[in-house]
Amino acid sequence: MAESIYRALRDGALEGELAPALTIKDSVASPFALQVFSHVISQLFSSILAGKSQSRGLVVVSFSRSPSFYLDLLKNKGTDVASSNKQIQILDCYSDPLGWKDQLAGSRNFTALSNEAMVSSNAIVFREVKHMDKLYNSIIELGKGLVGGGKIRFSIAIDSADEMLRHAPVSSVARLLSNLRSHDQISSIFWLLHSDLHEARVTAVLEYLSSIVASLEPSHQLANGQRGDLENFSLIKHNSKKGKFHVRFKKRNGRSEEVHIEQSGINFASLPSEGAINQGLVPKVQFSLQLSEKERIDKANVVLPFEHQGNGKPIQIYDGRRSLVDSKHERPVSAVENVQTNENCGSGEIIYYRDSDDEMPDSDEDPDDDLDI
Repeated sequence: MAESIYRALRDGALEGELAPALTIKDSVASPFALQVFSHVISQLFSSILAGKSQSRGLVVVSFSRSPSFYLDLLKNKGTDVASSNKQIQILDCYSDPLGWKDQLAGSRNFTALSNEAMVSSNAIVFREVKHMDKLYNSIIELGKGLVGGGKIRFSIAIDSADEMLRHAPVSSVARLLSNLRSHDQISSIFWLLHSDLHEARVTAVLEYLSSIVASLEPSHQLANGQRGDLENFSLIKHNSKKGKFHVRFKKRNGRSEEVHIEQSGINFASLPSEGAINQGLVPKVQFSLQLSEKERIDKANVVLPFEHQGNGKPIQIYDGRRSLVDSKHERPVSAVENVQTNENCGSGEIIYYRDSDDEMPDSDEDPDDDLDI
């Protein structure tokens, strides 16, 4: 499912539709959203450099990590950031989010910004994170600076919706994300979210704005929610390195994978299906549900009731209601009647069979009552 996420973001938006939007959410029980977010960035940017993506540039909006974190991430993946600075820009909302350092520098109480803000030409410092409209304009300007105008598209990665929600109400954040999705030059957008920091309604709003929701869950739930019990210590240690990665597409059912956190990076592995898990619980039966060759031939040769044989012989119709062969009140009628074919038939005859053996032949019952609607 990690590959399906990558393909959806890589293929981008269809003409006249909103851009694909991905929410990557985690919790303190399985805090691996940043690793997944970083993995998606590196995979998507590699496809952009190779020209295999609809997007021709990437704008990273960094709130919780410095620009150098992402530049080092791409370098470790083998990307020459210096030569690819025309395809990636970082809007730095980390170094001076409220403009305090800038004000201190203006009052001569502070000499200059830290080296984080001066990391490279790929990063532009943004100092007004409380204003979602200005943030929107800055993102669009950076993207257009990468790809130009027209119909050329770019992608957006926001490393923390939590930080935006710290500075602005959920309605403003939702409007920002919605406007970005509907912009003609946006190919795809994704963000990470720590779900246990917010009320359920806030998480529901961001999931509603998404076309894909990726959730990280612990592999093993702690008993009674207790984290201090000795019996849960091994489970806590286990959950710190591995978890469940559940992906839900709006137009498809959800799928799950297992995520492993290693020193070399993050790896995804498919979970065994529920049928495979429960296969050993199904009792073995001593008979086969499949027909043998002989049984199939015998079944094909069975003449069904009221079936036209079509073999040149008189048609045989079996009356399954007859329980008595002879009767004192009517002439004996065999259970099998020989009916002449149309070629030998000069006249017809209607034979009435009683509804029950208790009915007298001269009763007042109308034989045509069964035909009434």
